[in-house]
Amino acid sequence: MPKCLFLKYKKMKYSIIIATYNRLEEVKELLASAENLDFSRDTFELIFSDDGSTDDTEIFLKNYKSSSGLNIRYLYQQNKGPGEARNHGMRKSQGEYFIFVDSDCMFPPEWLQKIDEYLNKEHLDAWGGPDTCHESFSPLLKAINYSMTSFIGTGGTRGGKKSVQKKFYPRSFNMGISRKVFETIGGMGGLRHGQDMEFSGRIYNSGFKVGLIADAFVYHKRRTSLKRFYKQVFNWGVARVNLGKMDKQMFKPIHFIPALLIAFFLLFVIITPFPFFPKWLWFIAAAGITFLVTIAFFQSLAKYKSLKTSLLSIITLYIQIIAYGLGMWKGLFQVWTGKGTAEGYSKNYYK
Repeated sequence: MPKCLFLKYKKMKYSIIIATYNRLEEVKELLASAENLDFSRDTFELIFSDDGSTDDTEIFLKNYKSSSGLNIRYLYQQNKGPGEARNHGMRKSQGEYFIFVDSDCMFPPEWLQKIDEYLNKEHLDAWGGPDTCHESFSPLLKAINYSMTSFIGTGGTRGGKKSVQKKFYPRSFNMGISRKVFETIGGMGGLRHGQDMEFSGRIYNSGFKVGLIADAFVYHKRRTSLKRFYKQVFNWGVARVNLGKMDKQMFKPIHFIPALLIAFFLLFVIITPFPFFPKWLWFIAAAGITFLVTIAFFQSLAKYKSLKTSLLSIITLYIQIIAYGLGMWKGLFQVWTGKGTAEGYSKNYYK
């Protein structure tokens, strides 16, 4: 059985950079899927950029023995945030291209081959791919995947072929750039959330060619409880406002819909007791809720063939809308009061 190789100076075409922080079990699953990648081992490397883990991540990776000859490198830094962990990986990488993947992802065997085939046909300076769920995922993870990838949940912004926005902004769960991009604009910034979107915006603004490789998807676990899912999406809502402060192109009217729905709902509740309130609005509200419930249920049922997943998809969709909307209102409040900041990071990013 060949040992894991820690290369120092060999030139690679692809450097796959995984920022991690106390995610040992996820790292194990990612590595197991990497063993099955259908791609020449001497053309890519896996770089695990550890952001100060206190579990056994370092021991595991330094003693890992690859069954397929994977080229693995381990880097360590004191906790500085995922953006700086990815920057550390880029500075130490040997590849012509850098690919970012989250530690809670797994690779389909053909993932890297799809990327390589696309780049051999069409030049891209930066790209992204979609995320989806593996058939082994729990009903809750599949429901979260539905709300995060469905058109009514995100408008196709996470890698769908049809999207409400003209530009596709690659995200760090499945994102690649050329070495030239890094050498020209530098690395990721210090945003706690949305740093990959800000990075993508800078890539666009620097005139580089960016695209979507729709067939190069990864399996993405995301958050494993409704509470953690709510918290994550809430933070994304705050981040959207911060991104808009930094680049107006990244804050479109379509992004404000969840916040408007929250405002309309609160107004609806406040004025309902008053005699001037038109009762027929109740029927419109009920019809709207029923419509979303019906669409979510049957779309999820058609995709996953599971009654439990379909019912959970209704819940995750509404959690996503509410959390994102409330997060945006918090971000806007911070802007209006001058208390908001787009800087800094937190260990909570990983939770």
